[in-house]
Amino acid sequence: MPAKPPLSSEQSAAQLHALGEQLRARRKVLRVSSTAAAEAAGMSRVTLHRIEKGEPSVTAGAWANAMAALGMKLLARNDEDTDATGGSPQPKELADWIPVRVRLADYPQLKALAWQVHGTDTLTPMEALGIYERNARHLDTAAMLPAELALLQALRTGLGGGSAVVGTPDV
Repeated sequence: MPAKPPLSSEQSAAQLHALGEQLRARRKVLRVSSTAAAEAAGMSRVTLHRIEKGEPSVTAGAWANAMAALGMKLLARNDEDTDATGGSPQPKELADWIPVRVRLADYPQLKALAWQVHGTDTLTPMEALGIYERNARHLDTAAMLPAELALLQALRTGLGGGSAVVGTPDV
């Protein structure tokens, strides 16, 4: 019988849910079944599903094992390490960071490439990478902000696809 979930704030619950979604998205990108991922992490399939749902009663060790099995690592950062504008990590941290949702307003080149997207201000990392890759010939990497270059590099490295090095796009 699973442990009773500890009392948690809305912010903590949202962070765990987002982390679980990121883990599930990575598993889907790798095309790994939940059974295979759970076996690789040394846990049951049910525990993996609880992690992917962001349940707070799952041990930190189980979270770490699930992430390691999918080639991810758990990083923590201080609130002081975020910039004052939107809570995004500062550029020095972006190389190892993929956001759960990519805000179009934060990335001008992506916003220009996603001209056909209506009704949303954010994209999933997979959607953002797809737009970058499909429109690589229109990218002006010289005009990209360092944060956007870092995002593109992180998306390509973490989610696969395209060149692993940001520079001139592969066309």
